[in-house]
Amino acid sequence: MNLFLDNRSEDPIYAQICSQIRAQIISGALSPGTLLPSMRSLAKDLRISVITTKRAYEELEKEGYIHTVPGKGCYVAEVHAEFFKEESRRRIERCMDEMIDVASDAGISREEINEMWNLMWEEKR
Repeated sequence: MNLFLDNRSEDPIYAQICSQIRAQIISGALSPGTLLPSMRSLAKDLRISVITTKRAYEELEKEGYIHTVPGKGCYVAEVHAEFFKEESRRRIERCMDEMIDVASDAGISREEINEMWNLMWEEKR
């Protein structure tokens, strides 16, 4: 499991850890049943506090991405495709909220946003 922490990021370190582990689970890089590094081991590897790794793991468990087996460790949970889809919808909605706010502040019309969206969609596909 490869994680990269950006000290210049506005996101807290625990959130960066969550985001990257979540992305690896969604992409299939971490498959269900995979044992994650212990909190202490991950903290040592990343040179951060155990409290930070504990918070990241707790957040991932709360979201249903991992589960803890007392005395054995944290494992990637069996997550269903519909769960991923719903999580993606929530993330898209948050991005769209921000996009609407920025467009409104700048006086950019819905039609301009739609045109920009269509161009970007075609470029990425």
